[in-house]
Amino acid sequence: MKALAIYRLPTLLALSVTLSACALGPDYQRPHLQTPAQFKQIEGWTQATPGDVLERGSWWRIYGDSELNALVERLNISNQNVAASEAQYRQARALVRGARAALYPNLSSSAAASRSRQGAGSQGDFGARNSNSSGVFTASDLSLDAAWELDIWGKLRRSLESSRAGVDASAADLAALKLSLQSELVQNYLQLRVLDDQQRLLDATVAAYARSLKLTENQYNAGIVAKSDVSQALTQLKSTQAEAIDLTWQRAQLEHAIAVLIGVPPSALSIAVREQLPVLPDIPVALPSQLLERRPDVAAAERRVIAANADIGVAEAAWYPDLTISASGGYRGSSFADWIDLPNRFWSLGPQLALTLFDGGARSAELGRSEAVYDQTVAQYRQSVLDSFREVEDYLVQLRVLQQEALIQQEALDAAREALRLIENQYRAGTVDFNSVVNLQATALNNERTTLSLLGSRLTASVQLIAALGGGWQSADVAD
Repeated sequence: MKALAIYRLPTLLALSVTLSACALGPDYQRPHLQTPAQFKQIEGWTQATPGDVLERGSWWRIYGDSELNALVERLNISNQNVAASEAQYRQARALVRGARAALYPNLSSSAAASRSRQGAGSQGDFGARNSNSSGVFTASDLSLDAAWELDIWGKLRRSLESSRAGVDASAADLAALKLSLQSELVQNYLQLRVLDDQQRLLDATVAAYARSLKLTENQYNAGIVAKSDVSQALTQLKSTQAEAIDLTWQRAQLEHAIAVLIGVPPSALSIAVREQLPVLPDIPVALPSQLLERRPDVAAAERRVIAANADIGVAEAAWYPDLTISASGGYRGSSFADWIDLPNRFWSLGPQLALTLFDGGARSAELGRSEAVYDQTVAQYRQSVLDSFREVEDYLVQLRVLQQEALIQQEALDAAREALRLIENQYRAGTVDFNSVVNLQATALNNERTTLSLLGSRLTASVQLIAALGGGWQSADVAD
């Protein structure tokens, strides 16, 4: 009969493998989305040429600044938030390996030796053979055990599917965090360079106002102008000097923020002043449907939908019996001398079915929870898609309006410069008072600073648009 049971085992295994071809629970389908054919604010947008397509993964290189490139690379390596997220990703990968291991047999071995004592009146053949006058027994055991849970209903495979989706979501989360931090660093760096340009403007203005003050003092000493002109010139000079000093702490704060982003204390980073400003780049804009593959946060949200969908199958499989095939064998004896000997050999082999008959509604509650989690992740996925569309639309219209504003502002700046040139000539000729010069100098300076601020806003908006488009990331970058 034992031999017959052994011969039947392959038949049972073949039947189990056939049944395991199916898996309970719904197969994943991407939730339905309303995707527009194109962005609303794309009208009037000048598309970049194919040669300007964002470099895969290194989108910041579009600004053509080698120092910026080096800072972002340091961020990718040394930022502590990135390091924490990368560790979380490695945790998710370990969970996948654990879920995959559940599909294979579990093999273990044990060896034990014990001595025990029973009362003198104990009976039995084993006791008679293995006891001495004091009733002390010796037992030695060496065994090899194997167990294999057959995944008939797909519970283990659904669990593995959920874990794989989880590691993909973690990889996308890591990419989203990197993109966010890279965007923050690039914005800080560009604003720092704009402040450098403003500093140069104010320093040049201070020098011009100092010359104007000297001219006014000479005219006052010659009796040409009143003392009030000297006071106005001095007031204007000192106010502009104060504005120039105020930029120092703003630049320092940006430098400190960049230092923390690259993982060093503020005292360890110093960014030298440079005259050249990064050029505003042309940005290629993908179609709305392509955005779903380019945004790592959207990809992460969809992977969580996949995981939640697989968890429904795991919950449904709890209603069905678990089939486990176990086997064990080894040697069991009463002394070390004849422990591993043929008469002491033992073995066992057979399947086991386990089914929960009553659990007070726990399985039903878990299934309901899994279905609710799935609905939640679907809603969050759809919301992330809507948010991504909104962000792109926002930055598209912001860049277009800022471009129009910059053109008008440049015309205002040109007019202010020309008016200042004329009024200064008239003042030197003595046809106007100094108050007129002061007003036009202030107007020209304000227009100069407004023009630089607009450039800074356009550079910032360009970074935000690139980040909203997913940078150089693609959904294929997530690991399986």
